[in-house]
Amino acid sequence: MIIILFCRERKKIKEVEDYLKRLKVTVQRLPVTQGFHSSKMDEASGYYKNYLQSFTFDTPKIPFFSSLYGRQTNSIPQDYFWQVIRKPIRFAEAVESLRSFHESAVYVDLGSSGDMVNTLKKLISSSSNNRFIALVTPFIQNCAQLDSLVLIHKNERLGKEINLKEENKMLGYIFPGQGSQKKGMGAELFDQFPDIIRQADAILGYSICDLCTQDRNNLLRQTQYTQPALYIVNALMYMQAAQKGKYPHIVAGHSLGEYNALFAAGVFDFATGLKLVQKRGELMSQTSGGAMAAILGLNEEECAEVLNRVPSHTISIANYNSAKQYVISGTQADINRAQPYFDEIENITYIPLNVSGAFHSQYMSEAKQEFGKFIQQFSFSEPSLPVISNLKARPYRLSEIAFNLIEQITHPVKWSETVRVMQGFGDISLVEIGPGHVLTGLANRIQQEFDPIRLSSEEWAWQETKTAAPLQPSSSVKTSGAEKLGSDEFKQDYNLKYAYLSGGMYRGIASKELVIKMGKAGMMGFLGTGGLTPEKIEEDIKYIKQALNQGQAFGMNLLHTPDKPEKEEQNVELFMKYGVKNIEAAAYIGVTPALIKFRAMGLSELPDGTVVVNNRIIAKVSRPEVAQNFLSPAPEQLLEKMLKTGAISHQQAKWLREIPVADDLCLEADSAGHTDGGVAYVLMPAISKLREEMMEKYKYRKKPSIGAAGGIGTPEAAAAAFLMGADFIVTGSINQCTVESCTSDAVKDLLQQINIQDTAYAPAGDMFELGARVQVLKKGVFFPARANKLYELYVQHCSIDEIDEKTKKQLQERYFKKSFEDVYAEVKQYYDQAEIEKAELNSKRKMALIFKWYFAYSSRAAIEGIAGCQVDYQIHCGPALGAFNQWVKGTELEEWRYRHVDEIALKLLAGTVKLLQLNARKEWGS
Repeated sequence: MIIILFCRERKKIKEVEDYLKRLKVTVQRLPVTQGFHSSKMDEASGYYKNYLQSFTFDTPKIPFFSSLYGRQTNSIPQDYFWQVIRKPIRFAEAVESLRSFHESAVYVDLGSSGDMVNTLKKLISSSSNNRFIALVTPFIQNCAQLDSLVLIHKNERLGKEINLKEENKMLGYIFPGQGSQKKGMGAELFDQFPDIIRQADAILGYSICDLCTQDRNNLLRQTQYTQPALYIVNALMYMQAAQKGKYPHIVAGHSLGEYNALFAAGVFDFATGLKLVQKRGELMSQTSGGAMAAILGLNEEECAEVLNRVPSHTISIANYNSAKQYVISGTQADINRAQPYFDEIENITYIPLNVSGAFHSQYMSEAKQEFGKFIQQFSFSEPSLPVISNLKARPYRLSEIAFNLIEQITHPVKWSETVRVMQGFGDISLVEIGPGHVLTGLANRIQQEFDPIRLSSEEWAWQETKTAAPLQPSSSVKTSGAEKLGSDEFKQDYNLKYAYLSGGMYRGIASKELVIKMGKAGMMGFLGTGGLTPEKIEEDIKYIKQALNQGQAFGMNLLHTPDKPEKEEQNVELFMKYGVKNIEAAAYIGVTPALIKFRAMGLSELPDGTVVVNNRIIAKVSRPEVAQNFLSPAPEQLLEKMLKTGAISHQQAKWLREIPVADDLCLEADSAGHTDGGVAYVLMPAISKLREEMMEKYKYRKKPSIGAAGGIGTPEAAAAAFLMGADFIVTGSINQCTVESCTSDAVKDLLQQINIQDTAYAPAGDMFELGARVQVLKKGVFFPARANKLYELYVQHCSIDEIDEKTKKQLQERYFKKSFEDVYAEVKQYYDQAEIEKAELNSKRKMALIFKWYFAYSSRAAIEGIAGCQVDYQIHCGPALGAFNQWVKGTELEEWRYRHVDEIALKLLAGTVKLLQLNARKEWGS
């Protein structure tokens, strides 16, 4: 073994030398002046990377084995040669990978010293059928020999052309998942790897050998036993292949098999993978009432069309296995209900599967949440070779490993796309590593049915390099001047680098991952708590606080619920319990006790009498009278009421009379979701003037900041907001179409295609009776038209019975896909008894509850991406996203999978600065 050490101090090197010599280890100092392949080179990083930006690198024309990656690579990133001098040399791994490509070869040293020949002889067994030639040494220069070698091997190749073509194929390993298990699997392997088996038995608490070979109690069929057993056998088969020198160039696994693919790529060791799989199987086995079925003979569109006719909202596609093989998941009742719809089609096979749950569907949500907590204790390494994920059918990156494994539990396996991506990697031979040949058969069919998917070099850059994403990482995006935009006081109040916030999109679409990304980038995101359970909110708060533990900013959305004020109270209690300091008050018309309580509990006083605010409220407003409520002190009537109940103290009431209800206002122009259709150019001057009047009236010591939201999706829109005097900006719609947003891929696929005219207004489900409106997507869906039809019927009739039979039939068959009675049965399970009793006494109220069910269903269908229900997707969206799509059209950001919320924010700010600077130069004639 050869190890090269670097140390900043010569004295330390001398100490290491003396120590190694005492151990009789050969030591030799290298004649270099720099600490190559170490942090000592970081000083040169900026200069060299900027220099490399002027070059582009083509795909290698012949197999290229990199000492940077330790294997073959098909792409050279922009900063590849910087990494070469900064990262460790993995020459031995590269040579081993090269040997798996050609078992016998002629190695020609083209260097000026001939030293590499000696190194190669040490790395490659002398008994192997290889030749080693140094063309140049300090003593000879025999370059003519190179021409002879080329001629000889060119002639030899003519006789071996067919064989060499096969040998030159790259190797792709695919690992099977649950369903491939069988009694006796791994029997021939357990004795070959005794240490691994002892480790596995210790982790599992039982004998894996007995389970696989004997299975006396038929446990191998049970998910909590199947998954660890299959992971172990797959891993042993991989290790057996590796012992023979057969290493893959690319890997993937079907569902559970993805853990074996990650193990093969060095992301985690065997024990870590087994612990993850054991927990996964345990959690997935705890679900009940679910079922799955395989459908053979229909394409995706035909399958979705049939599912759309099934009177069910629980079924979704779980596996996209090939062009005409799909697996669906849902409740047992709905899977049974779907069978006749498929059986009536000729040449179609419908096979109910013998599984214990509705895997890869919404019904795994509890398992997903628990697994998400469990996985946080593990750390992962960067993949050493491409691993194609089930979730996205794209190469894993280090930053996505935990996220992908968590989301995989509730999302479909994109297997046909995965295989197509592997085929697009190059001339590749796919080999199934595991019991059975199911994946082999699927891969052969996919190859016949589809063309390969050829990714760009950026998409193939699975390692976290500058070219692994269309934008540079946040730390290096050129944002010079962006930190000067907006109010310095506002940024200081919230500990921000940039005056940029992301709004709290409903039902957790503004996810914890989104909030964390924003916080780490020097901005602030609000968690979308509306529609989430208290348990989910609490879990997300803890997750965010653990990730943002260096004082980074974050906040929670607090949604006004006039019909259920206890929800606001419950959320505020949670916020105070976990020390949440910033909230975004949304959809408020007036001030509520919950807001006052949050405000009061964070107040204190300085010796000079100044009231210190710790719990900050940013109120989203779009009307002057609402802005006035938040710019005023807490209403006296409300303070007196809360004093009587003991909710606040007299001292807190005194402080509350000296400050406005909200620290700052966010002026919401025409936006996604609830909207008054306001115009920013009208709102900003009007509310700014109102602020000055309220400052004068109440003699506040601190001036509230005013931010702008709605319609901000381009640098031009952001620049306009700042020019009008906005202290900060808030984005919403553009963040919904990013990797971090917690909505379905199906929704993001729709959103990335829209233009500014592709939205419409529809009734708001939570304020249906009041006629409140939300702005939603209209392109590709029927929701706006259907929702408006329901509201029209509600206004025109006093009960469902008054509606004509033709319309009622249409509502039940096309809108609801179930009877009014079935809908009402579900409604009664959701609302409390008091609400149901009111509905029973008032037929119009009952009609409203039944119609409102459609709004809840359409929102859930969109977020979960339920197959066959796309026309009913309710997707809150404003035209800002259409403008953003046009701005990034023709760039890599046109594809949402490369949009990260922090990076698009910085890109937007950078564009804003550039635009403002350009306008300034024009104005001053410079």
